[in-house]
Formats: sequence, C-alpha cells, structure tokens
Amino acid sequence: MTAAPALTGVVPIIPTPFRSDEQIDFDGITRCVHFAQSSGLPAVCLPAYASEFYKLSETERARCVETAIAAAGGKLGVMAQANHPSARHAAELARRYESLGANYISFAIPRLFALPEADLLAYCRTICDAVKLPVLVQDFNPGGPTVGGEFARKLADSCGNFRYLKLEESLMSGKIRAIIAATDGRIGVLEGWGGMFMLELMPAGICGLMPGLGVSDLLNQIWKRYHTGQQQAALELFQVVLPQVVFALQSSELFNWIEKRLLRARGVLNDDNIHVRSATWTPDDATLRYGDWLNEQVVAAAKRLAGGG
Repeated sequence: MTAAPALTGVVPIIPTPFRSDEQIDFDGITRCVHFAQSSGLPAVCLPAYASEFYKLSETERARCVETAIAAAGGKLGVMAQANHPSARHAAELARRYESLGANYISFAIPRLFALPEADLLAYCRTICDAVKLPVLVQDFNPGGPTVGGEFARKLADSCGNFRYLKLEESLMSGKIRAIIAATDGRIGVLEGWGGMFMLELMPAGICGLMPGLGVSDLLNQIWKRYHTGQQQAALELFQVVLPQVVFALQSSELFNWIEKRLLRARGVLNDDNIHVRSATWTPDDATLRYGDWLNEQVVAAAKRLAGGG
C-alpha cells in the first residue's frame, strides 16, 4: 500500500467496458487507466456510479479494482469505491479494497430512504473506522440537499482519515466555503456532476473534480489554466466541453452510452466494449447521433490542444 498524496485536480471515474454479451472487458479498464495516466491526472476512481457499480457483483467490483491497481503500477492513485446501503457490507468492501492495494477509499452515502443526520454519521463512521486509508465521502442526493459544514466537522472530528467530500448539487459555492470554514480546511471538497460547475466553484475553494474519463484531460487543462491566471483561456475551452457534459448528464444511463462512445472516438475503447449492461435506458438513433456530434467537438478540441492550439 502506497502512501496517498493529497488529492488536487481532476480525478476521473473509470467506466466498466462491457462486451456485447455484457461480460466485462478488463483489458478495456487497463486502457482507460493508461489514458488517465498519460493525461497527467493524479488518480482515478472506480467502481462508482459512472462505472455502473450497481450492475456489478462484488466479485466483479473487486476484480475491477485489482485491474486498475495493476494498470496504475503506482504511477497514479486508485480510489476504490465501496458502495452498499448496509454500513457493515460497505465496510467489508472497503477493507477488501484496502488489502488489494488501493490508495484511497470512497463510498456514497445511502440515499435510498431519508435518514436523519445522526444515522448518516453513524453509517459513515462505520466505514471510515474499517480502514486506515484516506476516505472520500460522496453525497449524491437527487431528493434533497447534500451534507454541509456541520456534518463534515462532526465526521472529521471523529474519523481522522476522512479527508474529502464529493458533492453533486447546483449553487453550492456557499456550502463549499462553509465546509472549509467548519473543518478549518481539513476536508477537501471535490465537485461531481461532470465538472459542470467547476468555473463557479474553483474560486470557492474546491480541491478538485470527479468527471467522466472522456473529457478529463480537457478539464485538467481548464483547471491548470484557471490556476495559472489564464481565466479567459479556461473559459474558452470550457465552452467547448460544457455542451457535451450537460447533454450526457440529463440521465445517468444516457451518460454511460455517451461516455463510452466518446472513449471509442478517442481510441481508448472499441466497438466491442462500449456496451451498457442491462437494465439501461437505451437512447434512440437521433439521441446517439447528437451525442456523437458533441463528442466530435471534444475530440477536435483535444487534437487542437495536442497540436499546441
């Protein structure tokens, strides 16, 4: 187990490449990790929502993590996501991923039912206490607000390895500042939801973002430009990427289709391993054509950057 550096910048989610028979193409995971590495990113995360974790068996999840760790070869961090609505089972998954050699553990707060803060804190503590690695807590709560500063302070006070929050919510600039203030800067906040709000949230103090892999190198350039005083250049590149992100994230399942087709267009995946495991929402041909057109804009921007443009 390698000591984990502090997370800063773009940490993409690795998708699960499925063949037409819905079997996992583990070589595809390796290629995805190598793409992230070649893009100069600090870490990758899997199996998360954008990895279709909810369609994977526990054995498949562990093998995905093992594959990513082997592909990373210690050259970039691997964040293993241990999602389960049972705190006990999530803790068991976290311990297993730690034993496999992950550098960070993450998990999503269960939002299947409305739970009071005390119970959510107890859930999070159970998993944090199960491992020694730095932990990221994800809160994706379509039914209401995400956790805030007081929740982060209480969890940080009781669990020293709780280091990061990934939040997916609009208009959360004030919440990010409140979390940083409440925890005296101990907790780094990363934006999810494809990096859609990154230009708004960088001034608020996010330490990074967790988008899909297909646009991660471009978002990394936006991140770098912004933090080196090139805000206008950051905005110009962001304007190219944003339509694709907004379109794909109208639905989590649509995102899976568009993301894998983008990775095919970028030469990371191929025709045989861009399938989405059932049950899914299958886009019609017009939707896929529009998604492919937006993907072409991302590919063209990436080529311009590679050429020094």
